[in-house]
Amino acid sequence: MALKDRIQEDVKDAMRARDRDRLAVLRLVSAALKQKEVDERIELDDAAVLSILDKMVKQRRESIEQYDQAGREELAARERYELETIQSYLPEPLDEAELDALIAQAIEATGASSMRDMGPVMNALREQVQGRADMKAVSQAVKARLNG
Repeated sequence: MALKDRIQEDVKDAMRARDRDRLAVLRLVSAALKQKEVDERIELDDAAVLSILDKMVKQRRESIEQYDQAGREELAARERYELETIQSYLPEPLDEAELDALIAQAIEATGASSMRDMGPVMNALREQVQGRADMKAVSQAVKARLNG
């Protein structure tokens, strides 16, 4: 079953179960997916859905950080719930060893030797780690590898 279809089925299940919190989050996700389809006049595949979910996860993390700094614990808790729900649709995260191995492969495949070669390395990694690792952390790991 396609990821988009799974989300739609879960919306229906949440409605049947009268789970308002989960339903609200799933409707946010559905709206983001539909918006992308309408804006670009395309049918989303799993890679595009993962990209949107990844973006939503990043937004939630930033919001949680800001709410925690402002002392707004109730809003931070809401964002954490949304983050957990959205992350349940993402593939299993990569551990450090797997990520290091993928970075090493990408550097070898692109022939990268310095920071100037970071763009091609990141492009090679993007599809492999999408939804499975924070791209900011991946970028920092690649920088560390290329610098020394």
